[in-house]
Amino acid sequence: MPSKLNRRKFLKKSAFLGATLGTAPAIFGEPKDNSQRENFDNSGNAALLTGRRILGSGEAAMEVSALGIGCMGMTHGHGPARDKKAMVNLIAEAVDLGVNFFDTAEIYGPHTNEELLGEALKPYRDRVLIGSKFGLYYPGGKQLEDARPERIRAALESSLKRLKTDRIDIYYQHRIDDKVPIEEVAGTMGELAGEGKIRHWGMSEPKAETIRRAHKEFPLTAVEDQYALTFRLHERETFPVLEELGIGLVAYSPLDRGYLGGEMNADTRFDPKTDMRANFPRMSPEAMSKNRIFIDLLDEIGRQKRASCAQVALAWILAQRPWIVPIPETTKRAHLLENVRSSSLNFTHEEVLEINERLSRMAPAGERYVPGSDMARSVHNLI
Repeated sequence: MPSKLNRRKFLKKSAFLGATLGTAPAIFGEPKDNSQRENFDNSGNAALLTGRRILGSGEAAMEVSALGIGCMGMTHGHGPARDKKAMVNLIAEAVDLGVNFFDTAEIYGPHTNEELLGEALKPYRDRVLIGSKFGLYYPGGKQLEDARPERIRAALESSLKRLKTDRIDIYYQHRIDDKVPIEEVAGTMGELAGEGKIRHWGMSEPKAETIRRAHKEFPLTAVEDQYALTFRLHERETFPVLEELGIGLVAYSPLDRGYLGGEMNADTRFDPKTDMRANFPRMSPEAMSKNRIFIDLLDEIGRQKRASCAQVALAWILAQRPWIVPIPETTKRAHLLENVRSSSLNFTHEEVLEINERLSRMAPAGERYVPGSDMARSVHNLI
């Protein structure tokens, strides 16, 4: 049997991959011209990210690249902060490759992630879209949600300064604050949009009914939820509401905290001082060992498609709905190239049905957050 195509092995073998992945999947919002498909730099490196997608509808619509980048791990949460110059260069290369959608939050660092993006994206500001978040804080190590209008405005002004910009393209409520009616939050977002300080707004991890109430007050462009082939619970309640109301989904952790890249196993360890994954039940040695069944499936499909596990996992998300945009994190150039090439990996309708049927018979091991923790309390689906 061929060896498993995890990220490391695949990237060593597949420098020519971009020419072998086939045609791009059918999606909404194709580029207005071929610039994203035929742009080459002086080194002959193609702008590999194909296609555009539409988040939201009507006046709330926002066109973005088929994949964005989650930037948190560059400075926070997934090990020590990476070298700033290297991350600035990585973000610049992502723009050259066709990525125009970058995700951050004031709490990442805190503040250092927005500062990084402010420096890295300043030369490209009119070519890119930035998403940031407010309302999640950790005073004294205790998680606190705060969505009072005055707090939102103060957070926004600080974020604008760190991001070196005059507007945020999509501003999310990071976690729902049960102390503040969602209609009041939505009203504040409407005021900020009217002032030109934000262009669109969204929420992260809201309940379906909260989405309805917020959207009625001021239309949402996107909901940002964790979504991966190992975490599909949002399909039950959230997806039908998003489809009905014409709201997009920004899928964070589409590789399930990196696990679906295929390199992690029961021997993988995370630094409890710098890597939040050290405390996640799903990232325990026992859970990662049991969840190798998902890597086996990705590897099987990857051998058929000449693609890596990560590419199959990202392409699977793109194949689920035309209004979903995954934002995988990366701190390595090789992984950036691997991720953007997934936008050209094609599945037929029958292949998607078959994969989903097989996934329906596979149960992931381990909750995503520790039961009873602040993190678990602030999301409505735990597993």
